[in-house]
Amino acid sequence: MEVVIRPNADAAADLVARMIAQEMRSHPRLVMGLATGNTMEAVYARLVQMHREEGLDFSGCRTFNLDEYVGLSSNHANSYRHYMNQHLFLQVNIDLQNTHLPDGMATDLPAECANYERLIAENGGIDLQLLGIGQNGHLGFNEPLSAFRSRTRVKILSPVTRAQNAPLFPRPDLIPHRAITMGVGSILDCRRCVLLATGEEKAVIVARAVEGPITSMISATALQLHPDCTLILDETAGSKLKESDYYHWVFENQPEWGPFRTAAPAAGKNGFQTRLPAVKKPVEAV
Repeated sequence: MEVVIRPNADAAADLVARMIAQEMRSHPRLVMGLATGNTMEAVYARLVQMHREEGLDFSGCRTFNLDEYVGLSSNHANSYRHYMNQHLFLQVNIDLQNTHLPDGMATDLPAECANYERLIAENGGIDLQLLGIGQNGHLGFNEPLSAFRSRTRVKILSPVTRAQNAPLFPRPDLIPHRAITMGVGSILDCRRCVLLATGEEKAVIVARAVEGPITSMISATALQLHPDCTLILDETAGSKLKESDYYHWVFENQPEWGPFRTAAPAAGKNGFQTRLPAVKKPVEAV
């Protein structure tokens, strides 16, 4: 595991986007695992900017999202398909047939989960997995006590997760209780993973995930076992880490980070917008 701490959230998101862009340019048929949430919006906005201004090409890419709510159709405003269309897919030149999310409306959920695993395997596995971290340390929706060998399956969402996601829904009773999620084992199968965390509210759980013991109570601790995992943090998310001075030293001295040590664009000036114009789609009731 490697930890990189950047000065602020924009700089952290910019670094993640540049890392993804580098992989895409080196491997035009890159298979990416994608995440959703407020933290990822700046990453996707930066990728869209690079597509528009630098010709970053998504045409050969294939994507698999970590999760989707059970009971929400793809055009529901709170579905992750809608989120991905709005923030990335409809803003770049990716073939929508090459973008995959679990079907939260599937009549046979176990079969849908098995099919998702099979589809990932048929595409050669995930080359680069983008991750966030929940306030209880979950990856995707792998809530506490998720087995490290778990595969794509349906999970009951914890009260902590539902409370964290509540501001995104019109009313608390509309928050789904279940989701389809890649398993911890599915995530660990990726060739490279990059986790982005920003904000003071993530500082405690990040420190436990990075420097604490490996435990199924915090699924993100499983990343300590991955051979090629990088955590990108802003200063506030990394503020509880005991070895932060060392992490800074590594970024400033390791040759591989040389191309990435330039400053991020200044937000609000010539930098990237963290929000793009919404793509309007019909909204269905839950």
